[in-house]
Amino acid sequence: MLEFCLFCASLFLSIVPVCPIIDSLSHIHYFTKQTEEEGAGQSITWMQDCVVSLSPCSDLLVVAREQKAVFLSAKWRTDDSGREEMTLAVSWSGTLSTEEGECVSSVICVPLASQKRSSTGRPDWTCVVVGFSSGYVRFYTENGVLLLAQLLNEDPVLRLKCRTYEIPRHPGVTEQHEELSILYPSALVTIDGFSLFQSLRACRNQVARAAAAGSDAIQPPPLAYKKWGLQDMDTIVDHSSVGIMTLCVFDQMKNASILGGFHASVKGSPPAMSQYIAVGGGPYTGFYYAVEGSSQPLLSHVALAVASKLTSALFSAASGWLGWKNKNEEDPAQKQKPKVEPATPLAVRFGLPDSRRHGESICLSPCNTLAGVTDDFGRVTLLDLARGIAIRMWKGYRDAQLGWVQVSEGRGERESSPSAPLPRRHAQFLVIYAPRRGILEVWGTQQGPRVGAFTVGKHCRLLYAGYRLMGVNSVTSQGWQLHTQQVCLLDPTTGALRTVTVPFHLALSDKKSERAKDMHLLKKLTTILRNILESEAKSVLLDIKHPAIKKQVKTTLDPEAVDEALLQLCSSQLKLLQLYTDIQQLHSAADTDTSSEAVKEDLSRLGPTLQRYAQLTSRPSVSFAQDSPDSPLPARAFLSQLECTEDGEVRVVRGADTEWNQLGSFLFWGCLSGESPLRRVCDTLQQTGVSPQQLLSLLLSVWLHREKDVLKKPEETVRNLHTLLITLSNMKGAVEESWDPQSVSPWWQQVRTACVQSHSAAAALLAALVAHYAVKASITSRADTFCSSWEAVSLELEQWAVCVRQLEDVLVLQTLLWVPPPQGTAGGATAQCSVKTLLEGGRGGIADSIAKWVFRQDLAPERLKEILQRREEKEGDDNSEQSEQRRAGGGGKEGQEENEKKQEDLLVAVCRRFPDSLSPDLLFAHCCWEYVVQWNKDPEEGRYLCWAVEHLKLVSSPHIQLGISSMMWSTFIVKRFSAAAFLMEKVGKAPKDRLCRRDVGMGDKAMTSFLGSCVQLLQILMEADSGVEEVPPPELCVEEVWCGAEGPASIAELALEQRGVHYPLVQHHCLLASLLYAAMTFSLRVKPLSLFDSKGKNAFFRDLTSIQLMPSGDMDPGLVLLRKEVRKEETHQTGADWWPSMCLELGSLLQVNPDILRRHLVCELYSQGLDLRAEEAMLEVEDKDVLGSQLLVLTGQRLSYSLLHSQSQTQPAMELLARLPPTLCTWLKAMDPSELRCPMVPLSQSSRLVSRLIEILPENHGQYSLALHLLEAVEALTTED
Repeated sequence: MLEFCLFCASLFLSIVPVCPIIDSLSHIHYFTKQTEEEGAGQSITWMQDCVVSLSPCSDLLVVAREQKAVFLSAKWRTDDSGREEMTLAVSWSGTLSTEEGECVSSVICVPLASQKRSSTGRPDWTCVVVGFSSGYVRFYTENGVLLLAQLLNEDPVLRLKCRTYEIPRHPGVTEQHEELSILYPSALVTIDGFSLFQSLRACRNQVARAAAAGSDAIQPPPLAYKKWGLQDMDTIVDHSSVGIMTLCVFDQMKNASILGGFHASVKGSPPAMSQYIAVGGGPYTGFYYAVEGSSQPLLSHVALAVASKLTSALFSAASGWLGWKNKNEEDPAQKQKPKVEPATPLAVRFGLPDSRRHGESICLSPCNTLAGVTDDFGRVTLLDLARGIAIRMWKGYRDAQLGWVQVSEGRGERESSPSAPLPRRHAQFLVIYAPRRGILEVWGTQQGPRVGAFTVGKHCRLLYAGYRLMGVNSVTSQGWQLHTQQVCLLDPTTGALRTVTVPFHLALSDKKSERAKDMHLLKKLTTILRNILESEAKSVLLDIKHPAIKKQVKTTLDPEAVDEALLQLCSSQLKLLQLYTDIQQLHSAADTDTSSEAVKEDLSRLGPTLQRYAQLTSRPSVSFAQDSPDSPLPARAFLSQLECTEDGEVRVVRGADTEWNQLGSFLFWGCLSGESPLRRVCDTLQQTGVSPQQLLSLLLSVWLHREKDVLKKPEETVRNLHTLLITLSNMKGAVEESWDPQSVSPWWQQVRTACVQSHSAAAALLAALVAHYAVKASITSRADTFCSSWEAVSLELEQWAVCVRQLEDVLVLQTLLWVPPPQGTAGGATAQCSVKTLLEGGRGGIADSIAKWVFRQDLAPERLKEILQRREEKEGDDNSEQSEQRRAGGGGKEGQEENEKKQEDLLVAVCRRFPDSLSPDLLFAHCCWEYVVQWNKDPEEGRYLCWAVEHLKLVSSPHIQLGISSMMWSTFIVKRFSAAAFLMEKVGKAPKDRLCRRDVGMGDKAMTSFLGSCVQLLQILMEADSGVEEVPPPELCVEEVWCGAEGPASIAELALEQRGVHYPLVQHHCLLASLLYAAMTFSLRVKPLSLFDSKGKNAFFRDLTSIQLMPSGDMDPGLVLLRKEVRKEETHQTGADWWPSMCLELGSLLQVNPDILRRHLVCELYSQGLDLRAEEAMLEVEDKDVLGSQLLVLTGQRLSYSLLHSQSQTQPAMELLARLPPTLCTWLKAMDPSELRCPMVPLSQSSRLVSRLIEILPENHGQYSLALHLLEAVEALTTED
């Protein structure tokens, strides 16, 4: 086998073998040329007459000529020396043509990706796509089985090309879709890759099932394709489908101006276009652009004749797998060609005109921005596809063959930069094979030099696919490593198939190219050293220029040389291991110490609260054994967190919080729990040179992290912490000897910072108490050396006094927040607070935390009001706090009432510690806002909005009420309120549940509750607007120790900043809300917005602070009549006691006569049988005559029911009916008792009603005599009963 691989030592560009031997090339030669007489030169040039295609995965090679083809598949074989190598061996050979006179004109091999999750990028199978001179395009498997046939055009197929998915390298790059393009002399057909992928898989499965079951035929699915008629070019011989592109705004305007002239219109967004490049003649390069969506894809007519022959093809071994027949055996029905769809005309946008030059081929770059074009003048032209210009030209390359190599930058300095890692760069090289010169060249683009040249044979074939696996997308390609080759060279004389490898550094032109080249040489040297090639290794070593790389090579070549840094590293590791062993041995004996009596007093004072806090935080939770703080620290973890400096001192390396806490537990937890001698441990650590600041940080970290363990034995752990703090503070470098007590000590400031930032409230408070007394003792010991000792004590201890007070407040607050919510409530995660979070939360942070707790506990507004009243009642009791703490800490009865009592006591204790931040108005305001926020998240929970309004009612300040209600309306309410109004106006009645959910975002029941809350909210807004002028705005204060809070403004502060509202506009909205609420409650048929004139409609849903034109006093009589009917209908529904009074109140606003509504109310009450309430309402009626006439009819209906319609009619009643006057009898028969809501009324009530009628009606009334007859009839009927 001839080796033609030439190595350039300075370039390291190489041609490496892919498959060393292509088996049986002589068999291919014989098969494709068996009908001709071979001369002396034909044994070399025979491949130039063949159509050759190689799969990108290099596992399938197809060689075809005229009607016949040979498929070669990759196989492993063992040579004579026992070494395994990959070869390409013949897997199938036969005749492909089925139509008379057709020949193979183009072939490509398309590997299809596997759909299995376990796939790593290898293809599932490879489809061979063959184009024929008859216009047919047929799809085969690797074994030559025909899957699908398409007749897309009746002209010969000139070229088949494929485009597969590539991951976009930049965010702005358009993601290209997969596509198969087929070129005809005057048409271009594109088949969508996704559709083709699915169809080929389906056909392959059907063929497999047909072979197993012996079926006669398969049903090939149709393919979706687009067919373009390429115009304005004389001849077309090759093409490239660039993909979808979008013009910039300037190019869009330029094209519109050129095509449409001065008055051309430009669309708002540039259209997406598919770009196609054709080469040939007149012009020799044409640019086509097809706007997306301009042509619908066509469903092709599948060649069913092929399907009918597949059965014989599957079982015919003599004639291969394709099942061709002799000419005499052809079925006449199969000769009928399917219908060919016409092409959509596509005009050339522009081109490169050169009347004498004719293009021969075009090769698209992997990034779709450049293309190489060969012509009949022996030139290779490099095109910029975005600008449509030629940017470079090479001469002297007649019959050239082109390919592209894209190289990615190695993982190096750009990804290991301290800032954000830079994206990997890519370089592209153009490979040109000049067969007449027998040379293969590699050029850098766009204006790069020639980076390599190789002398090869004159009869080779350069195989460049330009695509990868089909069926890959952005999801399935994650984690894949696609094993594909870019450019391969096939030498028919030796049977060798080789690929071109180009290192990335050849694309660089600066000094970094030297380093990249040296790194490449280092890899080469490592490979040579493994093969023990000393002479080659020395030659490569001489080429390395970079000093750092050369030093690394010398270290590699001299393994006996021991680096001093390695010795120093081993020494430091031994020192750290000795420290690790010493600390472990000290965890055996314990010593005791005493602490200050003042600390014990504080512990006894805080004991009940700490006990309650420990009970609430000791709930069971899930944890892993390896995360337990009691797990032993491995030596490896210990060494990874400590390092020795050049001075021999040990420095702690801060890692993750978990590792930091494990190291702190290893060093100090034995001391804190009394299992290790404190001072011996500290002396051991001091001898290693660890800075006291790092030791203090480790101590505080383990103390705050292991809060539950600390609270199990608080007295013992606090005593040991006190001793450790004193010992560490006495170390050299802890507290500076020159420290002025008038300034803040950095040492103790570190302790305060850790305490105020910690969410472990109890542990932080205990640490602060211990540090407070340690500071006091330290300052007292220094008092003799400083003159201004009084100022020093005041300044330093004031910091600690404030910190301890803040931590005590946080402890009580966190204890309350730890109270679990009752079962069945919304619940949620427990909020953890610290001094830092409360200070950063602003002045409303504390009230906001309590409001969230109130929501989690599902505490009713009235219940919260009672608890706050208890606080005010106990303000004068000095010992109440201690009693509350005793109650909170004492464990006694277990029951719901006892737990609720403890919760209330905790809340009272928190409110007493924050008298200003948790004043009733602030707390109710935050609770109101919290509930409305939760309602906005889940509008179906109408109770949340109701309780938000109830909390708002409890706010005593009208200024806060006004601001919060205004913010609630504009932020959460008005949008849904307007949607509900427009929906009811549209449907003309109370909408159904489905419409409510679609337009308003909640069900019909929730919408009814929502509208009722809107009425109450607007009423509160009107009342607050009326009361703001009577009282001054409140002053919002905060506790002295919390005056440093900085953060967002509280709800109350935002409320006070709100502008005043326009009272008539609020009243206008309240009227609409009442109408909507009534319509939803009683299912009324009404269009609410139609009850208002144009001014009233325009005023709705405006900002309540704006001045709007309101309806005038003169109203359209039609509207007044409509409103009167609606008000009477609402009064007709007496579902609640407050509805009649509300209707009467709103009636005056709607300019409806209130006396009409009162009379209607009286009649409705009598109709319901509520005579006593009707008599009370009758006193307010002014027009008694009209009311008497209405009640006379109602009395007649009652008597008519008793005499004529009652099922229990008695004989005396019938006799009475016979004795009645004819006029009265006729009048009673005309009455309709069904209009009564309660017809069965005792006769005594009817008698009383008739008596009231006689009193109301004057004697000269037209129906007075009828009333007298009714009175006689009722009395007679009553007497007989």
